Amino acid sequence: MAGSHTSHRRPAAEGRGPGPLILTEDGELLDDLLRLCAAAGAEPEVHHRTPERGGGWEDAPLVLVGADAAARCRGVARRSGVLLVVRDHGDGAGDAGFDDPSVWRRAVEIGADSVLRLPDAESWLVGRIADVVEGAGRQALTVGVVGGRGGAGASTLACALAVRAARAGERAVLVDGDPLGGGIDVLLGGERAEGLRWPDFVDSKGRVAGGALEESLPELHGLRVLSWDRGESVAVPPEAMRSVLAAARRRGGAVVVDLPRRFDDGTAEALAQLDIGLLVVPGEPRAVAAAGRVAAAVGPALRDLRIVARGPYAAGLDEEWIAAALGLPLAGELPGEPGPPPGGEASVPPGGTDGPLARFCTAFWDRALAGEVTG
Repeated sequence: MAGSHTSHRRPAAEGRGPGPLILTEDGELLDDLLRLCAAAGAEPEVHHRTPERGGGWEDAPLVLVGADAAARCRGVARRSGVLLVVRDHGDGAGDAGFDDPSVWRRAVEIGADSVLRLPDAESWLVGRIADVVEGAGRQALTVGVVGGRGGAGASTLACALAVRAARAGERAVLVDGDPLGGGIDVLLGGERAEGLRWPDFVDSKGRVAGGALEESLPELHGLRVLSWDRGESVAVPPEAMRSVLAAARRRGGAVVVDLPRRFDDGTAEALAQLDIGLLVVPGEPRAVAAAGRVAAAVGPALRDLRIVARGPYAAGLDEEWIAAALGLPLAGELPGEPGPPPGGEASVPPGGTDGPLARFCTAFWDRALAGEVTG
């Protein structure tokens, strides 16, 4: 349509969809909507008038119509994902008055899903924009690993699971949930890799864009890693854990969380977001006893907690006995595997060679990603 203006935008990044369509001639409202799109990592298309039929109106994943432009949108094709936006000027009165019946009549006339008032609805709108840009596909399968006792090998298993998921072609994120573990990036030889660490996210609240999170993290062995630095920060507030894990999960694939044996509110939030929990139990009586206490602590917060038994076994014990003693299903057995030699090659991560650990992880993902995680 004559008089229409379209902004120039770059092609959508890999894995990201196109941004919303904005229709308004209100400069202040446009500034607000552009700011919210930027916060969601979206590049919008801007029109002052309704685009021609078959153009942006029908193709955009989301349409944001200013109250000033609603009348000009009468007669457009009906579609979902249309939002009528009213701007509050600070005196309680919106562009046309949020409570003005005419605003709601216009919303009905253009088939809007809802009417939003800014700034009240800003947080919700940022989330909605991010949803359409990042896609609303299947969330990542999220697996947490915790040791039944100290030195059980939980961090090594967490690393290996993430490495094998990445090598299988899945988008993989490894999250270090243990602030006292020394940094899981060390196990991957990436303690000096560029990228953000947990202290950069401890103040996060609300929605974190999944794409921005992924791009900000160190990339090691084909996966993204959120680890700790060598500073003094030793806690993740539950709000930050909630926001960061939700962002990591939103883009699909696999997320692996290395959990601490010391539980706080941040750990409780991580447990609430897990699909599967793996409790690593060495084959010795004291380890089984210690694992029982860990299971009692994490079990109530987990929908699915399973045992990974690790050999060698003390006399009279095996993987079936351990699972039965703890009253939990068995995810599988992890035979003993020599660790890397002192000063060994950092280029070979846990699970990076074709040994028992790698084979266990590959078999686990084959079952888990197919929705079948029994041992």
